[in-house]
Amino acid sequence: LLKMSPLAVSVRSPGPGAPLLGPGGEQGAEVAGVSEVTAEVSPLRQLPDAAARLLHTAPRLSPELPPDEEEAMLPSERGEPPTTKLYYRRFAVLTIFSLYSLVNAFQWIQYSIIANIFAQYYGVTNVMIDWLSVVYMVAYVPLIFPATWLLDWKGLRVTALLGAGLNCVGAWMKCASVGPHLFWVTMLAQVVCSVAQVFILGLPSRIASVWFGPKEVSTACATAVLGNQLGVAIGFLLPPVLVPNTPEDKQLMSHNISIMFYGTAAVSTLLFILTVIVIQDRPPLPPSQAQAILPTSPTEDYSYKKSIINLFRNKPFILLLLSYGIMTGSFYSVSTLLNQMIIAHYEGEELNAGRIGLTLVVAGMVGSILCGLWLDHTKTYKVTTLVVYVLSFIGMLVFTFTLDSGYLLVVFFTAGALGFFMTGYLPIGFEFGVEITYPESEGTSSGLLNAFAQVFGIVFTLIQGKLTSDYKPLVGNIFICAWIFGGIILTGTFSLFFMRNCYILR
Repeated sequence: LLKMSPLAVSVRSPGPGAPLLGPGGEQGAEVAGVSEVTAEVSPLRQLPDAAARLLHTAPRLSPELPPDEEEAMLPSERGEPPTTKLYYRRFAVLTIFSLYSLVNAFQWIQYSIIANIFAQYYGVTNVMIDWLSVVYMVAYVPLIFPATWLLDWKGLRVTALLGAGLNCVGAWMKCASVGPHLFWVTMLAQVVCSVAQVFILGLPSRIASVWFGPKEVSTACATAVLGNQLGVAIGFLLPPVLVPNTPEDKQLMSHNISIMFYGTAAVSTLLFILTVIVIQDRPPLPPSQAQAILPTSPTEDYSYKKSIINLFRNKPFILLLLSYGIMTGSFYSVSTLLNQMIIAHYEGEELNAGRIGLTLVVAGMVGSILCGLWLDHTKTYKVTTLVVYVLSFIGMLVFTFTLDSGYLLVVFFTAGALGFFMTGYLPIGFEFGVEITYPESEGTSSGLLNAFAQVFGIVFTLIQGKLTSDYKPLVGNIFICAWIFGGIILTGTFSLFFMRNCYILR
């Protein structure tokens, strides 16, 4: 236990006849000569698995119970470890969630990657097209708190149904927005999709923790996040292919946009039906002892407000909120403005702009999986976080100063390197947040991380977009580089905080 987390332990001996406290804080039988030990444990999820095994030895000190009473007790109350089981259904749950998260992410980026085409089609400015992406971030910030409350009180199934259902509704609304004078309809549809996103982004850590075993959690979380990133990748790739730039033929452009919108709506409908059939709140038996000792629903004295307050009193989590927000917000901004960056230096290369975005995200997906596997086997969160942050900064610098090299092949390579580290950081932040805030709800910590990411994404996208349009992409990218460097300082402070605590413990 001492190797896993800092423990503040106080020991006092009240003398013979002192009450022995049970694992839940309840007063047990009085046992002569037993000293009372109280421990305040740092909230790491690795701890309950070990602690549960230790606590199960406590009932052996109690007097023997009559056979009828012993049979009526739960296994954990009889000193037996909780029964755990891994179900194959967990893979279906993860797959369905990842797929409808994919479609939602696709709908986020499908306008931005061909911003010049949609701006011409609807007769609006690039700034208005940027808002079709920014609205995802704006909607998330005020709605994440009720969405997290819903996840805590109504469970995974209700939240998943809302996410998949609203995603489906928004997709069908877009089918009604095909027409040069119907920009307001497509904006309204995008608002509905952005609300659906609120019920999607906070679920990866919840699905991973309640359905997967201890050695699978980080990989499952990375895979769930991967679905969203794959949606961004497809959003970069397909729209330039399905909707080529045909300024001389608006009718053909309308037809191509219709194909993209109706195809998205059909897939969203199928995934909503599968969500209804497959996704449940949790398996019949917990996947780990850590989950077994947690209540299946909030207790009567649970306070969502108190949980939020506890998280904001957690100094390491505050540092993580800022550093995660900077990195993820930078990714949102670069993704949204990628088309404008490429077109500024390589006119008429809409298709290659999409392919560069695909390269950026696919490389990031590989980084996400590798980081998830690495964390599952090493649990070196603080070191991995700092290293990935530094490499992301280097990748952003190289991308910034080679963008106007005149060679698209160089841009493909630098974008891939940037995506590998920048996107690879996303599951690290999720899992690190859950680790340092245990036993607070995974949905609450993940929701706050995403809320900060959206806030930074809004600010970065608007400012970088303004700098890109008024000056040139180089200025906007240097702005992002400066903020990522600030994130490195925050992450380094975060790591030193943990190193100091571990030193004090030793």
